Amino acid sequence: MVGITGATGSIYGVRLLETLAKRDDAEVHLVVSRWAERTLALEMGLSVADLKPLCHRMHPPEDVSAAIASGSFGVQATAIIPCSMKTLAAVAAGYSADLISRAADVALKERRPLILVTRETPLSAIHLRNMLTATEAGAMVLPPVPAFYGHPQNIGDIVMQTVSRVMDHLGFPNSVAYRWEGLDEH
Repeated sequence: MVGITGATGSIYGVRLLETLAKRDDAEVHLVVSRWAERTLALEMGLSVADLKPLCHRMHPPEDVSAAIASGSFGVQATAIIPCSMKTLAAVAAGYSADLISRAADVALKERRPLILVTRETPLSAIHLRNMLTATEAGAMVLPPVPAFYGHPQNIGDIVMQTVSRVMDHLGFPNSVAYRWEGLDEH
């Protein structure tokens, strides 16, 4: 399950969807929040309809009766990318306000991977507490912090480094970004 919220950084969610769409071993269920619809248009000139070919099933954000809202459906892993502080707060509180936060709640209760690509800076004490609470509940907080050891040449390289880390934690081997292999001191 991939959830895209209204936080800035919609490019992370779109690039993850594009990467997953190239795989034969990934069935992707997508939920795009109402604010994410606006952010996608503002940041990338995309609509939700543009994302439909990148997933197997798209669910409306208010449809908490969707299959992915139940642990019995068997979603293997969930990524919320980008994850707004509003969604983080809902996840940390166990408040299933919409399908994205419900899917996150299901991932936690079923002990399945939940990756939260949080987007905010600076962070308040409330944000940090919510990140700690979500982490203690079993989520992985994975902010999109660039790594410069691979000498990124453009924004795309920086974005794909984060997407590669998300793919790793979703359980999909990948080579979509530079990987550190240590210093060759011999």
